[in-house]
This record gives sequence, C-alpha cells and structure tokens, in this order.
Amino acid sequence: MPRHYFIRTFGCQMNEHDSERLAGLLVAEGMEPAATMEEADVVVLNTCCIRENADQRLYGTLGRLKELVDAKPGLQIAVGGCLAQKDRERIQERVGWVDVVFGTHNLTRAPGLLRRAGREGPVMEILEAPAPEDGAESFLGPGAIRELPYAAWVSIQIGCDNSCAFCIVPSVRGPEVSRPLDDVVAEVALLARRGVTEVTLLGQNVNSYGRDLTRRRPLFAELLRAVGAVDGIGRIRFTSPHPKDLRPETIEAMAVTPEVCEQLHLPLQSGSDRVLRAMRRGYTAQRYLDRLAAARAAVDDLAVTTDIIVGFPGETEDEFEDTLAVVAEAHYDSAFTFIFSPRPGTRAAAMESEFVPADVVADRFQRLKTVVDRSALARHQARVGLSEEVLVEGVSRRDASMLTGRTRQGKLVHFAGPRPGDSLAPGALAQVTVVAGHPHHLSGRFERVTAEPRHRVRIPVANA
Repeated sequence: MPRHYFIRTFGCQMNEHDSERLAGLLVAEGMEPAATMEEADVVVLNTCCIRENADQRLYGTLGRLKELVDAKPGLQIAVGGCLAQKDRERIQERVGWVDVVFGTHNLTRAPGLLRRAGREGPVMEILEAPAPEDGAESFLGPGAIRELPYAAWVSIQIGCDNSCAFCIVPSVRGPEVSRPLDDVVAEVALLARRGVTEVTLLGQNVNSYGRDLTRRRPLFAELLRAVGAVDGIGRIRFTSPHPKDLRPETIEAMAVTPEVCEQLHLPLQSGSDRVLRAMRRGYTAQRYLDRLAAARAAVDDLAVTTDIIVGFPGETEDEFEDTLAVVAEAHYDSAFTFIFSPRPGTRAAAMESEFVPADVVADRFQRLKTVVDRSALARHQARVGLSEEVLVEGVSRRDASMLTGRTRQGKLVHFAGPRPGDSLAPGALAQVTVVAGHPHHLSGRFERVTAEPRHRVRIPVANA
C-alpha cells in the first residue's frame, strides 16, 4: 500500500513553488497525496521566517501535531524551508517528535532524508549552499505537482544580494544565483506544451536577474521578451521586483510584450527618505514615484500593488505621515501592509532602543489601511462598465453559485456562470463586464467564453 503525504506551506510564492516541487519528488518516490494531515503517513511543513508570526504558526502547528503523532505510530514529521534554515537544531530540541529538518538548499534531498530517518531516527541536514549534486535541480519545476493545471510558477533566480535592514532572506536563501535564460525559456516551453497558459516568474529580486551571469547588466528585459515569444503562453507575471533596479528597458519590455500582464508589484516599504536610508533600500521616495510614473506612462492601464512596513525602528509621526502622503499619491490598487517584526541577525533587530510602541504602531497601521482601502476602492469603481478578460479559476469559495477568476491586472472577479449547471472549466478565458467595484475584488456579469482551456480538463460548475 502506498504511503500518503500532506504538505502545509507557510509564506511566499517561492515557498508555494518549493512545495509543488517537493510534492513531485514525493510522488516520484511512489507516495500519494493525502486530503488531510490525519490521513497522511508523512507531514511536511514548508516554512517561512520573514515575520515573527511565522515562527509562532509553525510551533503552534507542531504542538497540535503531537496528539496525531502519539495516535499514529510510524507517522513522520518533516520541517523544511526558511525557518528550518534559521532555527536548525532548535526545532528538534524544542519539538522532539520532528523526524527530519532540512533547509532551503537541499529540498531535492528530502525524500532520502525521510528514508534515512525511518532507518536511523531523527535527521537534520542544513547546507550553506546548494548541494553539488543538486546543481540545476535547485530551479527545476516541470515535475512539480501544481494546484492549477493552466498556471505555473517558474523560478528564474534564488537568493538575494540586497542588504535591507529588516530582511532575513539573504541569510536563509543565500546570494543571488540566476538561472540561464535558455533554461528558463525551455521550461516555459515544456509547460506550454502541457497546457499551461499563464506563468509567474519568481525571484527575490527579478529586476536584477542575470547580473551574476553577465557581470555587466540585468537580463530581465530580454527574459520577458523571450518568454513572451513562447507559443501557447498568454499571460506572464513576475514577482518580486526591487524599485532601485526597475530599469527603463524592463519597463519597455513590459510595454511591448503583449503577453506581459498589466500588473506591477513595486514594494515601497516607507515614504520617508530617512527611514528608507535606515532600511538600506537604495532609493528615495521621489525616485520611487518617478519610476512608478514611468511605468504607468509606458504601460497602459497598469495596476500597481506594493508592500509597506509600519513601525520600523525610529519611525516618527512625521515620517509616517510622509508614508501616507506617498501612498495617497501612488494610488495603489492594493497593498500588503505589515507591522515591523524584528528578525534575529538583521540590522533592524539590533535597533531595539528605537522600537516604536505597540499602541502607536497599531494606530498607524489602521490609518494606513484606511488610505489604502480608499485608493483601492476608487481604482476598482473606476472599472465599472469595462469588459475584462478573465482567466477562470473555478467556483467562489464563499458562494458556490458564483464563479471566480482573475483579470490581466490580477484583480479577483466574482461573476455568475452562463446558466445554472453549465460547465465553465478552470483555465478558460471569459469576457466579463464589471458591474461593481469593492476594496478587494470586482463583481461582474458573464458575457461569453473566448477560449477553452488548453489542458483539456473540464470541471462542472455545480461540482467544482
């Protein structure tokens, strides 16, 4: 009887893609997916360590798993990813029922570590760089078990060479390593032949992609054009870019490559020049706004999202007001707003004497949310009456009578299907007229299907 696995993912898109790759590795070992942790013989927690609450979520989950471990002899628990890279021995010291701990550089060795733990007992393996035998395997994704047959993550770069004062990623992911351009295009072409129509290019700083290959200039603009030329690919997204490296040639490539979606995630973090210097971000608020304006001037109907940190050590009320002013001027479509979380080993964590009081941070966070939501609502209401191309994802999780999908701008749209009981396959393209705008989504009216999914999987609306 085959063993069953369950993977729970914490964190970013990079972690989600790593989990897809890990699932592919486990299936190659003869395992099958389990619907729940309770049904699994192997539970893998793929971790994040960007913020402190990620630590709390992991150890809380491990605590709840103790009862399952006691009730199911032979159940294996593995912890991998960024938090495993950071905490190392501490995980097994704190939680004695963890069988395997592996980091960010040896994901491909996880199945072997599970086998070894089954023979020898608990195993921890943390590497400081990708294992030599892994090589290009650090990037590969064609064997991944994807949640969506029509969309795929594609890693173009691992690691980060920036030194942002608040960020722990360089210490757990290592320095930037770019994947050869031809390898990326070859993977995208393979995915397209398998029916994938939308790809998201992944890297810690995609705008600097290729700089370590050429030693002269980034190659991201060339990569966008090359991926756009792959037959069958209709939508290209990318994350995450760094504002200091958003170059004119990248903006031009976005504008002239039809497959690149009208969407840009451009993390601001703060609107105060002094705070930006303390964060070691490498740009000023005005430079950020200038590059944003250049992107909007070149790319028609561009949607812009961002990241903002509230309460960075030493942030004054006036400096927070600077952030509110920039956010108001930027007119974001949405924003991911975070309360500063000190990460061990970062420069910002050593600024404890300058930490902003929690009540002050909470008040600022709510004020920022008000400005962001007001901007998002205005941007969404301005789309009422437009006919949008929507990539159908399936039935809405909140209302089984509604379908859901995403526009080229990445906006979530809820709309009723053609007729009750009709099939509308995930991966299909539909024209939908926007009838209402809300802070976090759009409501629409179905017009027609413009393209059937290329992966040939149809799911009845009533049963999806």
